[in-house]
Amino acid sequence: MAGDDFSPKSQDALQVTLWRNARLATLKAGDGLGLVEDGAVLVRDGRIAYAGPLAGLPAPLAEGTTPMDCKGRWLLPSFIDCHTHLVYGGNRAMEFEMRLAGSTYEEIARAGGGIVSSVKATNALTVDQLVAAALPRLDTLIAEGASTVEIKSGYALSIEGELNMLRAARRLGEIRPVRILTTWLAAHATPPEYKGRNGDYISEIVIPGLRAAHAEGLVDAVDGFCEGIAFSPAEIARVFEEAKALGLPVKLHAEQLSDLKGARLAAAYGALSADHLEYLADEDAAALAEAGTVAVLLPGAFYTLREKQHPPVKALRAAGASIALATDSNPGTSPLTSLLMTMNMGATLFGLTVEECLAGVTREAAKALGLQDETGTLEAGKAADFTLWDIERPAELVYRIGFNPLVQRVWNGRTTFSSAGVLA
Repeated sequence: MAGDDFSPKSQDALQVTLWRNARLATLKAGDGLGLVEDGAVLVRDGRIAYAGPLAGLPAPLAEGTTPMDCKGRWLLPSFIDCHTHLVYGGNRAMEFEMRLAGSTYEEIARAGGGIVSSVKATNALTVDQLVAAALPRLDTLIAEGASTVEIKSGYALSIEGELNMLRAARRLGEIRPVRILTTWLAAHATPPEYKGRNGDYISEIVIPGLRAAHAEGLVDAVDGFCEGIAFSPAEIARVFEEAKALGLPVKLHAEQLSDLKGARLAAAYGALSADHLEYLADEDAAALAEAGTVAVLLPGAFYTLREKQHPPVKALRAAGASIALATDSNPGTSPLTSLLMTMNMGATLFGLTVEECLAGVTREAAKALGLQDETGTLEAGKAADFTLWDIERPAELVYRIGFNPLVQRVWNGRTTFSSAGVLA
């Protein structure tokens, strides 16, 4: 943009910045999109000091405050991807081709496909190589305005391999201007050597590995895959008990392929989120709402797997449950790295409103990570994580397909996306 100075170097030294001539969508709870036509955001030392109408701006401003002219563009909270498997080795393009040609899951598995192929490829990489493989995926999310990304383990299925995945995730947060949260997901699948021995795998790999990850400071939350092809509620409960003993929050892949009442288990443990939920019973939506457990919907997996069973959005709304959206970025069932596309899918496939989609990748996604007091809305006291968009109305961010109108991304008060799309 001619005349705009968005270079990171120019912003590093700023302590107080006033973003004016902006149209705001604050996404504050209970305020719809929180639209403000003639708005301003005041940033002091990386935190939001004020967000609202320009006329309500506290005066006088500190001497040396730097004005930034938004030129009437829309300013929103930065996006949050609250469910990804971003760190892994290899890809599953071969099995994608095989599925298109009519191969069955069994035929794909015999050809070396499925999660086993991802486990083999992941375990073959060093931490540095895992970082290098994940960077393009992370950079794509950042280039669409993501400030915060959750990354799970789960494609190594050995203690050292799972630790390396989380080490790589932590490294990503050190070399890119993004907030990374890590999740221990060793209870994702059972490796071949433990076939038919889920209990032994939990006792010998999942729980000892979790303790090691916690001791190394690598884990922010604990997840599991509660499904007939993975782990039972009773088996997941063992993992959750260990997480509770370590003081770690939990979340759960639940009701994706069948109704095992995993969501009720998650709610009973006060889980941050229950994710997928296509087979969630209507009456179980109330349990999530009562526990404050966010329902994270993952339309990318629904789309890729050509599923027919929709998550019970009406029941979730009626119960007052929080609804978030995420990419579920992974090599097999959701090779998706776009929250813009995720919102369009959420609206088109699941019938979510524009407000639900935008809140789902900002305010509610923050809640799904336990970060609701830190980010996700434009409110005083929160981190100055926001995005500037060249659009006429916020609905464009949900409506358009394959179009990224991001002008600027600010993370912790610092511009990290220039007009040329360079990351800093």
